[in-house]
Amino acid sequence: MFVATIVIPEGGGVYAKRMIEQNVFLFVLYLFLGFMAGASIASFADAAASRTVAEKKWWGDARSLCGACGRTLSLADLVPFFSFLWLRGCCRTCRTIIPARHFYIECVAGIFGAAFVWKWGVSPALLFSFVALLFLLFHAVTDFLCGYIYDAWVIAMAICAIVLRFLFGNVSAVFDGMLGAGLGFCVIYLIVLLSRGGMGSGDAMLMLGTGAMLGWKMTIVALYLGFLCGGVVVIPLLVMKKVSRKDILPLGPFLAFGALLSLFAAGPLLALFGLSQSWPWN
Repeated sequence: MFVATIVIPEGGGVYAKRMIEQNVFLFVLYLFLGFMAGASIASFADAAASRTVAEKKWWGDARSLCGACGRTLSLADLVPFFSFLWLRGCCRTCRTIIPARHFYIECVAGIFGAAFVWKWGVSPALLFSFVALLFLLFHAVTDFLCGYIYDAWVIAMAICAIVLRFLFGNVSAVFDGMLGAGLGFCVIYLIVLLSRGGMGSGDAMLMLGTGAMLGWKMTIVALYLGFLCGGVVVIPLLVMKKVSRKDILPLGPFLAFGALLSLFAAGPLLALFGLSQSWPWN
């Protein structure tokens, strides 16, 4: 058995500034489990979002079906990330091509899941991260598919965040979540008013739920990174005339991605202004 010394870099959450000695195979196993957890969450969020947009049932006894031949999918068809590779992106029965979007979402979410485990280990921050991943992916997919953010899911996200803050944190943590919710909503809603219909109020609701999960300081970073990601993608499209200023583009996926990036970038960015991350991200 090889033993490796793993150094968690600065800003590594509760494990920052600590050198731990751990079995390297066990550490890789933790990362793999984190990857599969993230991919599994993405698979569920993607399916739930797609069926919600299509006004189909996704809970209870609803089964996953091939959209082309209608065959009920088996467990071998539903293993996140790996089933797509094994099936070579096609239905096992009718060979209809499976949209690559599903694979990409699972892959990106899996990378985030492994990064969550690497950064925080077993801690409240890890739980918050995976819950945030679930809701943010759902909002990103629905906004991408139909340009709509579902208020019920946003409210569920906010309630879940406050309950977790109450159960694992303290009164200060609950207040931080409520302040983040108010800040996220107000900033986007102000832009909605100034744009006079150029931006939908659903984005404000999205940031309400996101703010409750992140807290007020990380919400600021999430907003900054979300708009930055949007600019990086949209500006080249405008230059290449792939889209025009009159086109309505979903902001939700960019805000969701910015929120996920803020889980890793908030520490260094806040430190530039002499601020530190609040619970559970500190």
